[in-house]
Amino acid sequence: MCGIVGIFQASPLGHETRDRLLAMTQRLRHRGPDDGDVWISEESGIGLGHRRLSILDLSSAGHQPMHSASGRYVVTYNGEIYNFQSLRRELEAAGQKFRGYSDTEVLLAAVTEWGLEKAVGRFNGMFAFALWDREAHSLHLCRDRIGEKPLYYGWMGKTFLFASELKAILAHPACKTEVDRNALALYLRHNYIPTPYSIYKGIWKLPPGTVLTINARTAHTQATPVVYWSAREVVEQGTREAFAGSEDDAAVHLEALLRDAVKLRMVADVPLGAFLSGGIDSSTVVALMQAQSDCPVKTFTIGFHEAVYDEARHARAVAKHLGTDHTELHVTSAQAQAVIPRLPTLYDEPFSDSSQIPTFLISELARRHVTVALSGDGGDELFAGYNRYFWAQSIWNGIGWMPRGVRTGAAAALTSVSANTWNRGFRAVQGILPWPLRVQHPGEKLYKLAEVLCVEDDGALYGGLVSHWKAPDAVVLGGSEPVTILTDRSRWARVMDFRQQMMFLDMITYLPDDILAKVDRASMGVSLEARVPLLDHRVVEFAWRLPLSMKIRGRQGKQVLRRVLGKYVPLQLVDRPKMGFGVPIDSWLRGPLRDWAENLLDERRLEKDGFFSPRPIREKWTEHLSGRHNWQYQLWGVLMFQSWLNEHATA
Repeated sequence: MCGIVGIFQASPLGHETRDRLLAMTQRLRHRGPDDGDVWISEESGIGLGHRRLSILDLSSAGHQPMHSASGRYVVTYNGEIYNFQSLRRELEAAGQKFRGYSDTEVLLAAVTEWGLEKAVGRFNGMFAFALWDREAHSLHLCRDRIGEKPLYYGWMGKTFLFASELKAILAHPACKTEVDRNALALYLRHNYIPTPYSIYKGIWKLPPGTVLTINARTAHTQATPVVYWSAREVVEQGTREAFAGSEDDAAVHLEALLRDAVKLRMVADVPLGAFLSGGIDSSTVVALMQAQSDCPVKTFTIGFHEAVYDEARHARAVAKHLGTDHTELHVTSAQAQAVIPRLPTLYDEPFSDSSQIPTFLISELARRHVTVALSGDGGDELFAGYNRYFWAQSIWNGIGWMPRGVRTGAAAALTSVSANTWNRGFRAVQGILPWPLRVQHPGEKLYKLAEVLCVEDDGALYGGLVSHWKAPDAVVLGGSEPVTILTDRSRWARVMDFRQQMMFLDMITYLPDDILAKVDRASMGVSLEARVPLLDHRVVEFAWRLPLSMKIRGRQGKQVLRRVLGKYVPLQLVDRPKMGFGVPIDSWLRGPLRDWAENLLDERRLEKDGFFSPRPIREKWTEHLSGRHNWQYQLWGVLMFQSWLNEHATA
């Protein structure tokens, strides 16, 4: 795992380019502490930089930027091609020669032998790379299918810049930035900035599954990324050509795919382990790791002293059953809060999924013992793990026929009682409630139900469920939300069941821009490589062929995945309501973080900064402090932007 940077312009580069590239790579040292270098062709106007975290072929034969054996291509590459060994054997049979044993050499040989498009289509991995074609004088930027690895780019005057993280682009003197207020409005809605936007005007995220090509002829134009793998096509084809076998057949096939996906991701020349929460996804990954390992797999869990947020006991039970070498750390509130000042630098742009805190802490814990950790991310989107997949459609089916006035009246009744009062009421009768009603934060969920009652259709229902600030244009001064896939329904998948539509939208928005961005920044922030077996593209494509009946039964998802896991772990160890991976931001804001938050949300400060209208923010802050409402998600979004703004204004 590494960090990459680059510079391109239509005219020759100057002698200062080397220093500028080195300054950019230095900003990414955390992504690659083991090695670094740059390569420049001044006359061609191209310079590439690299920071290396050595995982495969620890020798100098893996040094980057790397040249192809033919001399035609130069690459700076971040990621892993997991099937590099089988590709290498095929390439050797075709006459390609190799100097070392890294997957970077395989990448270059594959492009040489098959061309870029065919080569990328055969890669099984996570990657973001820049490939310079010396013969065609073209620069190609490429990102993996799902978006596990990041890549930012943009024109700054006559200079084209790209990097794994924004901080490296900002290190170049040509980079003049201005906050994109439209992207800020999107941020308030989602708690992240969706692709292709970034927090800065003129700097973009390369979409997953695409290649962007730049050359002297197309310099200064807004080149369009070309799709080489389409999630929408995978979804539509999968639902059209559904798996025809039984659920037993599906479980057998899925297990074989997952075993191989896990096996490929266990190849490393450095110590390796796994994150273990004790839920379905991470337990499946660890079970398949242990089944294919000659020694106990190293597993890592963090716990919290607040029982409602603590999953450590569940992970401990799974680890004991599987016989892993388990490490558990219970984190105090003070330890968790100590991470907060690091977040603006870690994430580079505003990002406010509060699970960023425990994700960083578990990465930090794992890095003390291993250099690579496997993660269970992706199972919720592929196998229907989020609660909204179970109840959103059934609720709409139950209320959609009612006049909207009746529904809005019912919503008003639900919100006439504060969320905290609902929570206390549910706690008082927790012991006699049926299992499906024993949910975390019932008051907040009833408030979400109230929002659902007011929507026009199931598409608006989903939009409301994934929105934090419902009307961000009214909060961001001078900002107006640009069109995204959430608002442009012409880009939605053609599927029959709206639950599949929600899963599709989550897979191409929330998964890459929130979940995977969170894992990448947290893990790479401590020089740890995180690998995600459930997002092997073969697993993704097979998952979309499975009918919903093999995923959802009643109010429980992941049916076929449970069947696979049940061969290795008694399901009673993992069967429980979904907890998420959170921290008690709501109570922290009323307690130990109150002064910090009050300073950032001060009305005069908000007016001076000039990005937000103070009134709606102050209203929510007052209501939150009083306990009448829990506005933790909306307030955390504002606080993370204010904290980011403060950090970057003084940088």
